[in-house]
Amino acid sequence: MDPEEFEDEELEEIRRYEDFTTIDWIQDSVLERKRRLRNARNAYRIPRGPRGESVLSILWVQFRKAMDAGQSWFVISLIGICIGLNAAVVSIISEWLSDIKMGYCSDAWWLNQQFCCWEIEGEEVDGCDSWHTWSHVTLARWIIFVLFATTFAFIASHLVRSFAKYSAGSGISEIKCILAGFVMQGFLGFATFFIKSITLPLVIASGLSVGKEGPSVHVACCIGSLVAGLFDNFRRSQSKMREIITAASAAGVAVAFGAPIGGVLFSIEEMTHTFSIKTMWRSMFCALVATFTLSAMNPFRTGKLVLFQVTYDRDWHFFEIIFFVILGIFGGLYGAFVIKFNLQVAAFRRKHLANHGVAEAVTLATLTALIGYFNRFLRIDMTSSMAILFRECEGGGNVYNLCQTSAQWRISNSLLLATIIRIGLVVVSYGCKVPAGIFVPSMAIGATFGRMVGIAVKAMYSAYPQTGIFKFCAPDVPCITPGTYAFLGAAAALSGVMRITVTVVVIMFELTGALTYILPTMIVLLVTKAVGDFLGTNGIADEMIRFNGFPFLEKEDHVYNVSVLAVMRKDLKTLTETGMRVKDVESILSSTNFKGFPVVSSDGSLTLLGYIERSELRYVLERARKNRGRLTNTPCLFKARHKDHDDIDLAPETHEDDEPEEYFAPTTAGEGIQFWPWVNKTPLTVSSELPLEIVMQIFKRMGPRTILVEDHGVLSGLVTVKDVLRFIATEKPDHRPSWDERGGLDGLLEEAWTWTSDTKARIMFWMRRTFRR
Repeated sequence: MDPEEFEDEELEEIRRYEDFTTIDWIQDSVLERKRRLRNARNAYRIPRGPRGESVLSILWVQFRKAMDAGQSWFVISLIGICIGLNAAVVSIISEWLSDIKMGYCSDAWWLNQQFCCWEIEGEEVDGCDSWHTWSHVTLARWIIFVLFATTFAFIASHLVRSFAKYSAGSGISEIKCILAGFVMQGFLGFATFFIKSITLPLVIASGLSVGKEGPSVHVACCIGSLVAGLFDNFRRSQSKMREIITAASAAGVAVAFGAPIGGVLFSIEEMTHTFSIKTMWRSMFCALVATFTLSAMNPFRTGKLVLFQVTYDRDWHFFEIIFFVILGIFGGLYGAFVIKFNLQVAAFRRKHLANHGVAEAVTLATLTALIGYFNRFLRIDMTSSMAILFRECEGGGNVYNLCQTSAQWRISNSLLLATIIRIGLVVVSYGCKVPAGIFVPSMAIGATFGRMVGIAVKAMYSAYPQTGIFKFCAPDVPCITPGTYAFLGAAAALSGVMRITVTVVVIMFELTGALTYILPTMIVLLVTKAVGDFLGTNGIADEMIRFNGFPFLEKEDHVYNVSVLAVMRKDLKTLTETGMRVKDVESILSSTNFKGFPVVSSDGSLTLLGYIERSELRYVLERARKNRGRLTNTPCLFKARHKDHDDIDLAPETHEDDEPEEYFAPTTAGEGIQFWPWVNKTPLTVSSELPLEIVMQIFKRMGPRTILVEDHGVLSGLVTVKDVLRFIATEKPDHRPSWDERGGLDGLLEEAWTWTSDTKARIMFWMRRTFRR
């Protein structure tokens, strides 16, 4: 790659950090505290009559307190009900649209194949008179199948492009950033929720190698944001709204897998860094209500929450650990492979296919249908495929001759081919401009590979039942259960691509409802994690965050031996405590896009006095202009003139209508606008010599938007999360500086001499220390 082209791409990667807005959690906490105190003062004030407090007044205050305390639980319950209803409707429509590609029910056209033919399994519909295929000619059925898939993909991608661009993709990466304080307007809006709920069944029915579980989390968070936004307590508090979104994400996973506990653990392990006990209980309650609602709806008419829910009551053998390890290795390799090449596809898509989202989705759906029709495990819906692969051979599990000894090698070849093709389709399909998740596709890939391994192990046992490791099998019961291998393979693939462990263990436990296979699942996932750690891969959600350039600090992000001085911004726009007029402040606001400004002394010494937000400056100016009119030459006061006001610490809450009008009303001649009540007089500050690693910990744990840097009370600069991420992107070990950055040939020689000198010094020091011993 040309050095200039590399430098341009690096700069473009960094510029994306400038387009985003983050929440200052410290300021939000302060405003929430003031709002709570003011509401308590106003709402719980007991009116006093001539004879003192009345009993009705006291009862009314107690009732208001109880209502406020129960409001959050009411909102959580309402959100859980809505999530459960939405998940049931999406599941029913997805099943019907998936089956309509093959035929229709003559008794009732709105019934899918399972409801139309209760006694028939899979696609073996020859014995069902109610289910009619579109044609008895294979070529015609293939063409109709492809046309339906193409039509579904076209409608879904067109709706996404025309009405809600944020409804494309999985949404988990963006929600992680939103929970960390990232602001993305419209991502959790009604248009995104509505379009994603409509297009998700279409995408699943089109046959694209994408899943609905990831988008289900996004839809659940949209529901949580919309419902909570109807109430002032949540709409006006960013921290409370994030708690609701966290609980909604847990409910989204719960209804996707029928695992309420797994949903809560997913929100803890994957979605958020700061998880309080209060949030955990709300997440648990929301997931429970959503799961209960889904169970009451009973979308599959089987009493199960998900289509591939099974129950294993047969024990396993210790010699099978060898094969469980093979499944774990496959899961780690699969995750590393998919993440690496999917990022390359995403880079190609951004560069060449950014304006061709509809054509790309239609092409992928057509290609998937053309190839997948001739493989029985690719032709049907992925959840239906897993429901078949997870089954035991006894009790109606011989669908597609999976348990027939004479067809075992033909089935194994079909499973291997399905695994390879599905991996390629997932690599190119995940990330296209339609609702697309990766949970179920990964589980489907792991299930086909695991079932293939299970069939191979069973064939080995059938050929050599009395030799080697198989001598421990009881003769009167089946020794090998291939369905459990498919189950463990699905868990390994899901863990490999998402890089989560405990959550997958609990989800798989809730899917089986038995403790028998908890230990094998843990063994498989630990091997998967070890392989992933050895290959140095992160989860695909984390990689997509880095790829998109979101301002998000991971737990693993560290920078050592660097001080804040190397990262902080020094060219600052400051406000002086006195001497500024309205036109000066407006000029700074119009010429910059900074979210806040330090307030310094007017004597030129840059003594730090406080910090004021951009939104608060605009708010005060608008209120003052409404009361005074023209303000061009009006003085701006950022410090109280009276000593009585020195104890005011932080600004009153912005965008309120109950601020004292004395701050805005016209006063005596020469009196200026009083900004000092809105100035934060105790901003978060650090020394310029403080290690950057500690500053990163402050950002991760406290969540400030800006940290000011001072030296003995004098302002030196400021640092933000974007500055830290910019430094990591440019100064990381694998960063390739340009030729000019390295000083040309002279710089290269000097660098080589410095490295050689340092190496010589270290060798001499080591030798002296060694010989002294």
